[in-house]
Amino acid sequence: MHDPIWQMMQEEGRLGAHPVHFLAQTDSTNNVAMTLARDGAPAGTLVVAEGQSAGRGRLARQWLSPPGSGLYVSFILRPALELADLPRLTLAAGVALCRAVTRSTGVQVQLKWPNDLLLEGKKCGGILTETDGLLGDGPVAVILGIGLNVNTPVTLFPTELQDRATSLTAVTGREYQRGLLLEALSEEVERVVQRMEQGEFAAILAEWRQHDGLAGQRLSWLTPQHTVVTGISLGPDAAGRLHIQDDHGTIHEVLSGDLALAGE
Repeated sequence: MHDPIWQMMQEEGRLGAHPVHFLAQTDSTNNVAMTLARDGAPAGTLVVAEGQSAGRGRLARQWLSPPGSGLYVSFILRPALELADLPRLTLAAGVALCRAVTRSTGVQVQLKWPNDLLLEGKKCGGILTETDGLLGDGPVAVILGIGLNVNTPVTLFPTELQDRATSLTAVTGREYQRGLLLEALSEEVERVVQRMEQGEFAAILAEWRQHDGLAGQRLSWLTPQHTVVTGISLGPDAAGRLHIQDDHGTIHEVLSGDLALAGE
C-alpha cells in the first residue's frame, strides 16, 4: 500500500512542524528519544521506527515490534505541568490514541487501565511514559512511547499471545496507512497535552471513562507484593488511580501491579 505521508516523513525528516528521527530498526524508540532529550531535542520531536528489537511495555514486558506492520513512535514532551501531574499523561495519551485511531480508520477501540488499547477485548496497542534521569532546569522532559498493531498479521504473534493480542487489520480485514495514523496521533497528543496544561484533566478523564473496557467487570489484581485481589472495577478516581471493590466491600486503590479479567 502506497503511504505518501510515511514516505514524505522519511525523506524530509519532518511531520508538519515536528522533527522526525526515522529509523529502519532500533532497540527501542523510547531509548533513542531519551538520549535525544538529554541532548536538548525540542518538545514535539518524534522518534519513529519500522521495527524494534527490544520494544518495552509496562512492568518490563517486551512489546513485539515486527518491521513494516505496526506504528512504533516516541514523542519528546516538555509539558508545563507539576511533577505530581505527570503520571496522568498516560491516561491522557490513551484518550489521544483512541481519538487518532477512530478518526483515521473509523475503528472503535477501548482502554484498559492504565496504558493498554483494546480491540474486541484483545490488546492492540500500548503506552509507556518515562522520565527517569531527565530532571533538570525548566519543564521536565517526558518520553511518551506508543506501540500500535496496525497491519500486523496474527501469525506474527507468539502462539501464547494469539488469543490476547490483535491488530487493526486482523479484526477488520483492511490495511491502513500508518502515515495517516501517525499524523492523527501527533495532532491528538499535542492537543491533549495542551488540555492538561490548561487544567482540563477532569474532562480528559471523563472521556477516558467513556472508553473504559473494564468498567464494572470482575478483575484479578496481582499486587506488587504478589497477593491477588479479586473484585469489580470501579474505574479510575479523580486522580487517575484505579479502584477495585472486593467481595467484602473493601475498595482497593491500584497504583501498580498486573490486572486481568477474573478467570483468565
